[in-house]
Amino acid sequence: MSMSLLGRLPMAVKLGVPVAAGLLAAACGTAAGSTAAGSTPAGSTPAGTPASNGSTTATVIESHAGSAGSFLTNSSGRAVYLWDADSMNKSMCSGACAGAWPPVTAKGHVTAADGAKAADLGTITRSDGSKQVTYLGHPLYYFAGDSGSGQTNGQGSDGFGAKWWLVAPAGTKITVADSATGAAAGAAAAAANSSPKPPASSGGSSAGGSSAGGSWG
Repeated sequence: MSMSLLGRLPMAVKLGVPVAAGLLAAACGTAAGSTAAGSTPAGSTPAGTPASNGSTTATVIESHAGSAGSFLTNSSGRAVYLWDADSMNKSMCSGACAGAWPPVTAKGHVTAADGAKAADLGTITRSDGSKQVTYLGHPLYYFAGDSGSGQTNGQGSDGFGAKWWLVAPAGTKITVADSATGAAAGAAAAAANSSPKPPASSGGSSAGGSSAGGSWG
């Protein structure tokens, strides 16, 4: 505003011009400060807001009631087994063995429910880098021959040179047949007995006895 024009203005207006200008500047500064303080840079998480940790999937080990007593399963009711050939926190099952007896691998946190003990759960690192769930030091496995919840077709198997057993919530192996296993065995025996028998062989064969050795806990 030129000095000649300002000179013609009334005194009240002259005094109001610098005051209004000052108020306008202050308002602009406050708005800018508020915007800066309230903004969040891209890619950051405001304080007090939990950051996302990705998947919330967990591996759950729980117990399932069976005729031989309660045994450990996953959250879907699929039975898990221990192997007599393993040692404390060390799996000896790989290759073809792991194909028939897939390791129970950890996905997210490993938790216990329905009678299983959280303090007895752990993990070991396999040669492929995956985390295998353990229970009281026993590496845990599924059996490929179990196709549904509650099936225990692997109980007492001696595949790959040592026995496979269901696991009790106490961490001990269960060495008696479960009803699901017994029913499957009975059906197989009935089918075999109804089939024509081949001529007797002079060679003969011997069935290995059931061994409960080689485990711990």
